[in-house]
Amino acid sequence: MCGIAGIIRRGNPGNIGEEMTSMLQSLKHRGPDSTGFAVYGVPEKNQYVMRFKVAEQEDMNSGFDIHQQIKDRRDIVDSRMKEMGAEIITQDTVTEYAFRYTFRKENGLRRLADYIEDVEGAEILSLGSALELVKDLGDAGVVAGQYNLGNFNGTHAIGHTRMATESDVDIRSAHPYWAYPFNDVSVVHNGQLTNYWNWRRTLEHRGHRFMSNCDSELIAVYLADKMDSGVELEKAMKASLDELDGVFTYVVATSDRLGMAKDLMAAKPMVLYESDDFVALASEEVAIRSIFPHEIDTFDPYEGEVRVWQL
Repeated sequence: MCGIAGIIRRGNPGNIGEEMTSMLQSLKHRGPDSTGFAVYGVPEKNQYVMRFKVAEQEDMNSGFDIHQQIKDRRDIVDSRMKEMGAEIITQDTVTEYAFRYTFRKENGLRRLADYIEDVEGAEILSLGSALELVKDLGDAGVVAGQYNLGNFNGTHAIGHTRMATESDVDIRSAHPYWAYPFNDVSVVHNGQLTNYWNWRRTLEHRGHRFMSNCDSELIAVYLADKMDSGVELEKAMKASLDELDGVFTYVVATSDRLGMAKDLMAAKPMVLYESDDFVALASEEVAIRSIFPHEIDTFDPYEGEVRVWQL
């Protein structure tokens, strides 16, 4: 049992970090192991944002050498970025092992990402114009405080509280997932896919890489692969209901869209609220009501339903 949530502001940007934290904290009873956020800021022209880590939280207890290893790994990342022609604008140390960089680069983002992830212990959590992906062990309040998400201004976000069922309790297995190497595509999901390995082999044969054995990452890569071939997001999501087997509800975000899909059996819950300026959705109504001080009307999507909202 996991909790998922999404919000999109179709009017003005706002403090989506605080709003998503409130929603996910309301769902922490559905998943105490880890919490993740995919937040979308206002893009800067010709500028990219990269979130990456060079160790896991549990590595910090592995001995004194880990601190020097982290420093050495970050130095190699910096060197490789400069070697690939990336102009680093800002470098923020979020935790001892997790970092946020902004930079400019003309082209070759995939090659850059591959080169960075070739560094021992390095993993890019997100890379794009608007997307910033943050995930760690602990509930929403702990993770948001650790990564300073309480004042994150943006347009939309998705999030996840995780109860581990199919994989380990670590950052790598936490949701959301970025669809490497596609800019600004992320997914959270609640459920299980029964044809995971068939689709993973298919997508790997097309040149995609996976950092986990998690269903959510496969959905993200599946959708990004479809869109990369020219399929619109909504059509790709509808195709997923026919081609991905299992019981699931998922939420996907791109640079300017938020979408949700519910499988034909509709066994995994989802509640929606929609107004002219704001859309919120979550596994339970309590999460939506946590960000609205006034009375609201919510509804449940039907089985096999796909919805997409645009900024």
